[in-house]
Amino acid sequence: MNSFFRRLAILSLLSISLFSSSTLATTVLAIDYGSDFIKASLIKPGAPFDVLLDKDSKRKIRSSVAWKNGERLFGQDAFNLATRFPKDSYSSLKYLLGVPANADVIPYYNSFAPLAVVPSTRFTAAIRKGSSSSSRGAGEKNGAAPATWDVEELVAMQLAYVRALAVDVAGRGERVQDVVVTVPAFFSQFERDAIADAVELAGLRLLALVNDGAAVAINYAMTRQFPQPERHIVYDAGAASTRATVATFAGQGKKQDATVITVNGIGYDRLAGGTELDRRLREVLVEEFEHKHGVGIRDDPKAMMKLWKEAERLKAILSANTEASSRVESVFNDIDFSTKVTRQGFENICADMNLRFVQPIYDALDNANLSLADIDSVILTGGASRIPMVRAALAAAVGEEKLAMNVNSDEAAVLGAALHGATLSRQFRTKNIKISDIAPYDVQVSYLAEAKSTDASGASPRTITSLAFAKGSRTGTRKTLTFRRKNDFSLAFSYKEPPGSEVPVELLDVRISGVAEVLANITEAGGVDPVIKATILFSDSGFVSVPEAIAFAEIKDDSLAGKLKGLFGDGSSSAEDGSTSTVDPSVSSSAPKAAKTPATPKDLTIPLNVTVKFPSVAPMGLEQKREARQRLIKMEAEEASIAAREEQRNILEGYMYKIRDLLESDSQHPFVRHSQESERRALSRELKDVSSWFHSRADDAQTKDFVEKRTSLEALERPIVHRIKELEEFPQALNVSQMWNWHARLFLGEARENLTAEERAGTTGRFAKTELDELEKALREHETWLNEWVEKQKAMPMNYDPVIETGEMRKRAKELETHLQRLVQKKPPRVRPSGGGGNSRTIQVPLHTDEAGKSEGESPSERTSRHEEL
Repeated sequence: MNSFFRRLAILSLLSISLFSSSTLATTVLAIDYGSDFIKASLIKPGAPFDVLLDKDSKRKIRSSVAWKNGERLFGQDAFNLATRFPKDSYSSLKYLLGVPANADVIPYYNSFAPLAVVPSTRFTAAIRKGSSSSSRGAGEKNGAAPATWDVEELVAMQLAYVRALAVDVAGRGERVQDVVVTVPAFFSQFERDAIADAVELAGLRLLALVNDGAAVAINYAMTRQFPQPERHIVYDAGAASTRATVATFAGQGKKQDATVITVNGIGYDRLAGGTELDRRLREVLVEEFEHKHGVGIRDDPKAMMKLWKEAERLKAILSANTEASSRVESVFNDIDFSTKVTRQGFENICADMNLRFVQPIYDALDNANLSLADIDSVILTGGASRIPMVRAALAAAVGEEKLAMNVNSDEAAVLGAALHGATLSRQFRTKNIKISDIAPYDVQVSYLAEAKSTDASGASPRTITSLAFAKGSRTGTRKTLTFRRKNDFSLAFSYKEPPGSEVPVELLDVRISGVAEVLANITEAGGVDPVIKATILFSDSGFVSVPEAIAFAEIKDDSLAGKLKGLFGDGSSSAEDGSTSTVDPSVSSSAPKAAKTPATPKDLTIPLNVTVKFPSVAPMGLEQKREARQRLIKMEAEEASIAAREEQRNILEGYMYKIRDLLESDSQHPFVRHSQESERRALSRELKDVSSWFHSRADDAQTKDFVEKRTSLEALERPIVHRIKELEEFPQALNVSQMWNWHARLFLGEARENLTAEERAGTTGRFAKTELDELEKALREHETWLNEWVEKQKAMPMNYDPVIETGEMRKRAKELETHLQRLVQKKPPRVRPSGGGGNSRTIQVPLHTDEAGKSEGESPSERTSRHEEL
């Protein structure tokens, strides 16, 4: 099994293998990757469950990446750059994921995006690099950087940017790796492979792909219970497409603490969305400009992108107003453009779209064999669902009373995906919500019938085709195909109908080999009537795969220990313990069981070799992914280095201004009062040298150069800053020291009175005389040291270094405090209640005080009195 197929099989076995591996994950990242915007959410123990904010504190991130003078930009900054550098700004890449280079969607994409879409080495969509983006990035092995970006690379950059945002939230020490990504239900295996490759290139690990309609359904069920089954349509009118998902919600368990969501049907229009409305509205603006000014602008990418951005703005305004004014400066040749657009005019040019926005609902109901009467509500999501003409078309189709706006139309999908991701990890306790989704297309399997040895006609073997997974089959479905074969053979998986215009149907060619050799071994071991069993899987993430194929036979002779021993090697324990191979439960329910003594196996299974090829749209190969990943890693490292350099440059520049202001301060400023003239002159000379260097050589300097220059200034400023800090903290440190002197004297006075009373009464006291003498000695030593050095400090000028450090004062005060607290916390001796001892008094000493000397239980008047005494 080749390396890519192993990855595909791992994704296909999501519910088994990744569930256990994800139990060690402490964070799960959910990404709703849209054509216009990305929404993301981080699930982390102890952290609020919410969407991630971008660098500008926005809750959704533009699905754009761009380059400006070699600097990579993301989000809105990247999108805005398209009006100046349209060839270096890449947006709406979702249209191009996993599509062949001749698909009909590519000319549609070029109708609004002025990017050169060319065939990749796999004949998928690639985009030619602009001038700025070509100047950055790791080269190939021969040193030449590729002239194009694979779409998966550009999407991976955006996902890596989202991951960086998540790391900032989770904390630098937290590992953010596991991710759940939403995809439209109509995504083919080619498109799902492309998003999976982009996730891998971004340095993330894909836990699951979840259909966006199902993700919204999970979000809807998060705060609701369903004592009676309910049926709803999740309607999502987004930027690129419109989808409708019919789902049944039912409670489960005695306490209804679990919810089962069953997807019944889906419907969609791949190109009915907000982008198509923008495209039509821009066409109005282009025609108006050309009519007013008599000049064509369709071949000017900058002008077209300026009007594209304006069309998007006008569409949003017309959703709340009946008309909107437009004014765009310097559209073309310094010509400004202004016009007015009405909602009615906009709706007239989009009138044919009304049915397209509604048709997915009808298709979903038809797919589910249901009618509108079976539906409780239509849950609206997606940005285009807020457009009045879309809302009116829906109301006319299903009735205003069925339209529900009870989820966040922008964030429901990502929050539902995050909850789904949390259920894949045992680190989180979440509401038990189970989702059962369906296949969007019929998948069939074809193979050649084995030629009969008696057939001498020379005719080609006939092709046998059967339905492997029907449209509407449940995700996670596993089947076993049984063959009577003597030689190697292949299984060809394909869609029964194309999933899109000019999109191929061929999915996988799976070769099962080693058949003849394995059958010979089975026959030698006494197996009878051997068959080949291939397990096929339609995974929870929507991938079709063949996880394994085995040869299977029953054993006819019970005395097979010797034969099995010979089959699996001399001295091998395989035959003796019965563990000849791993058997899938769906293939055989009579798998061999281990035994301490030689057992007689009832049947025999031997794995066969399974290899896969991609006859049409192939995912990225292992070597190609490795090279792309290295390019992205190098790019990120260069950007991190540039960011660190710029940060240190800004720090140095700000520090220079700070030093200049300090040197120019008046005589009453603490910096001047506590510094000497010679120190200020030295700092001034160094500042002049550093400033001169900064203005002449900063542009070519390295990060370490900025650090070194700042360090040279800090070395001269630090003694002055330290002196100011010490003098500021001295009164408080002195107060703490004197406070513990006072507490110790108070304690000693009370303790010695008690000791005298106890000696007269002939009782054993709490403290021994030696203990009190040791405390008194420590107190006197501390008082002597403190008085001596405080007097020395008083005699020292304010612009000289202190002779007594506050750190040393706190340390010595702490030693006295510890000595005192040791006695205060000492338990009194046990005495019989025979009277006496009544002359002793309880000594009240605070067990803890803060640095300001405020002891627990001490009244304000007592504190005032104590400070006056001090």
